[in-house]
Amino acid sequence: MYSHKWRVLKHAAKFYDLCALFIAFLSSTFLLWAFPAGKSLAEFMAVKITLANCLLFALLLLAWHNQFVLSGLYISKRFTKPVTEIQEVCKATFYASAFLLLTGKALRIGMVTVSFVAVFWSFCTLAMVAGRFTVRSLLRALRHRGHNTRFLLIVGTNERAIEFAECIRERSEFGIHIVGFVDEPWPGVAKFEETGHTLCCSLAGLADFLRHQVVDEVAIYLPLRSYYQHAAELIALCEQHGVVIRLNTQIFNLRSQQLSGMELDEDANVVASDLAKTSPALIKRVLDCVISLMALALLSPMLVIVMLLVKLTSEGPVFFRQTRVGLNKRLFSIYKFRTMVANAETIQDKLLAKNEMTGPVFKIKDDPRVTPLGRFLRKTSIDELPQLFNVLKGEMSLVGPRAMSLRDYRLFEKDCHRRRFSVPPGITCLWQIYGRNSIPFERWMELDLEYIDKWSVWLDLKILAHTVPAVLRGTGAA
Repeated sequence: MYSHKWRVLKHAAKFYDLCALFIAFLSSTFLLWAFPAGKSLAEFMAVKITLANCLLFALLLLAWHNQFVLSGLYISKRFTKPVTEIQEVCKATFYASAFLLLTGKALRIGMVTVSFVAVFWSFCTLAMVAGRFTVRSLLRALRHRGHNTRFLLIVGTNERAIEFAECIRERSEFGIHIVGFVDEPWPGVAKFEETGHTLCCSLAGLADFLRHQVVDEVAIYLPLRSYYQHAAELIALCEQHGVVIRLNTQIFNLRSQQLSGMELDEDANVVASDLAKTSPALIKRVLDCVISLMALALLSPMLVIVMLLVKLTSEGPVFFRQTRVGLNKRLFSIYKFRTMVANAETIQDKLLAKNEMTGPVFKIKDDPRVTPLGRFLRKTSIDELPQLFNVLKGEMSLVGPRAMSLRDYRLFEKDCHRRRFSVPPGITCLWQIYGRNSIPFERWMELDLEYIDKWSVWLDLKILAHTVPAVLRGTGAA
């Protein structure tokens, strides 16, 4: 999820900048105060610091942080030129240094001289620029290899839409893949197709296109009249699918950034879940990794025993791998302990008449394909434990809507249900603690959307805490 990953980077950048400011301040103090006085580094580090000085420096850090936020250092720089980013950092650190000088003069702090502030500015600017260019280089390398890719759909086929697409394609370091163009037939379509681009669907076919393609964002480049005519429909449709909307900023004269002579708003209107938009998403990812690693370490002896039992009690592989639908319909392979006979999926069609679940989900309480050991593993949810590896890979979360199979996803009838794919799937969620397979499909979807709308770190912790007794009770397990 792009918003989630970006917020991880943003918080890391904030932490790095605060560290750079702290080290720059210490280095400047040592070079201009301690070193000329003949103090060694050890003596300098041994100097006693008063509580008042600590509080004053903490307030300085807070002021500098707010200044950097207001300077726009922590909005996405995916589309910003390197030279522009250097200028932004220099400008922000200049204001921070000027504030330090004014504070020093106001409080009569003798060590804060013009020379001290100049050295401080040089140190923190170099450190912050170096850090950003290191991250930029790493992200560029990852994007060239297909990682950190955003799938973008462009609505509109006018000159600005084409210019936008050409600019994106020339800059592979942006990590954006253009899925295609959407528009209604109009006299300019022929000229549009001469540029080598093609329409992937009309506005009427957009809903069906979103159901079957991976789309992270929709960029709207419609003419003004067409935009107002189709805006409500487009926004409602994207909201149902949990897709981010990026608007042509010239329509509304919003604050924007320059991208090779064209406008692009990095804070464009967004339709996405709170899970993707709130900063605690960083905490969610950290919890996923920490808890998954701890669980795998603590449960490793049991996992080894289960692997041996699965191998010895029935023919076939130890692990069951199946293609599931993840974030924004990305496909991934889910891992579980095999609980059925090896050819279980090939004989599923013969058992459809016995399906006990409503909606596009297949479940049978006494499924003849389940092995004796598999029945125990399912009852205790031990078969789900290998999904912890999916969590570590970032394909899943500990808490989130259940990962659906391709077969089940293709049988979805309501687009509103597809909004559940706007967040990563999880091992457990509200459906797990409220009865699992014993609840009807519609209620299951309602719980998933309720989770997305009400998400918070505390809700995740609450669900995790209630999952253990729910698993021990075995309610709804099949």
